[in-house]
Amino acid sequence: MAHEISDEPLAMVGGDGPRSYSKNSQFQRAVADAAKGMITEGINQNLDFKNQNLDFRVADFGCSVGPNTFLAVENIIEAVNSKYENQLHSPNPVPLEFQVFFNDVTSNDFNTLFRTLPAYPKYFAAGVPGSFYGRLFPKSTIHFAHSSSAMHWLSKIPREILDSNSPAWNKGSIHCSGTVKEVVEAYSAQFRSDMDCFLDARAQEMVGGGLMAITILGLPEGARMFQTGYGIFYDLLGSCLNDMAKLGVLRQEQVDSFNLPLYHPYVKELEEIINKNGYFSIQRIEKFRKPLSSLKPSVEVLVSTLRAYTADLFKRHFGEDDVVVDQIYEHFGKKLSDNFSIFDEAKHQHTEIFTLLKRHV
Repeated sequence: MAHEISDEPLAMVGGDGPRSYSKNSQFQRAVADAAKGMITEGINQNLDFKNQNLDFRVADFGCSVGPNTFLAVENIIEAVNSKYENQLHSPNPVPLEFQVFFNDVTSNDFNTLFRTLPAYPKYFAAGVPGSFYGRLFPKSTIHFAHSSSAMHWLSKIPREILDSNSPAWNKGSIHCSGTVKEVVEAYSAQFRSDMDCFLDARAQEMVGGGLMAITILGLPEGARMFQTGYGIFYDLLGSCLNDMAKLGVLRQEQVDSFNLPLYHPYVKELEEIINKNGYFSIQRIEKFRKPLSSLKPSVEVLVSTLRAYTADLFKRHFGEDDVVVDQIYEHFGKKLSDNFSIFDEAKHQHTEIFTLLKRHV
């Protein structure tokens, strides 16, 4: 059975203006930079060129429009070339030819993506629109798959979350805060289903022995979402929306039915899903922490970052009226400024999960 996907999948804000994702994705950039060494090491230790032809295909899933995807691809190509030359022990090896596929949802701003492509790329570039929870490529064609800061986005909101008769109805919260067991179970089940579909699709598309690097937002073991920096951030956003409903700017039923389609898993949870799927072996899986305070975020930076990845959601749910959407971010900015002390370094710590997978031959 085909995996059910939202009719209107989430897209980041396009273009290269002051509110665009490309100008407001420094946190995602920091995560990609932190994973760079682990990807290079993983390629050096696990990639084998014994039966490799001269064509090498890379796919970045959830590329968006930023410069981040280009930096990740350049790092992968540099590491692959280094491993290739070292393994062949030849002073003048025949160079590899790289083809890179940039994937994101159909509403992604591919025009801006390709307009900002490096002037002299070391690869042939192609855009592949579509959900990464389904098949996107022919069988056994991808040698290296990559995804960073994308897999925590769900394909859809679990039905139970929106059902007022369900114990998992999430009224009073806009995300999986971790306070209601049934809500956590619904979000977790959706993440497991999505992740399994992602792995099934990539297993068909990747060559035997191919590698896949995934970096995803996660939860520290034993912690619940409301105890993390992101959880505090989203709880504050939810209270802002409720304030606006009381002021009559938004309808209360709109706020009650609004939920962020994201889920942060535990390391053990992700490991269990991968092992149960059975198509890949885990070469490396670990969590790493990067305090957001190291990036010296201001209220303006945090609001701009939020807007870059939620504007599409707000317009879809609360209407296309830019005035209303602007009011949401303005009110949130004021509320964030009044409560900025909650974002001290200890509470701002969050967990990223890096995993390197190898497709079974």
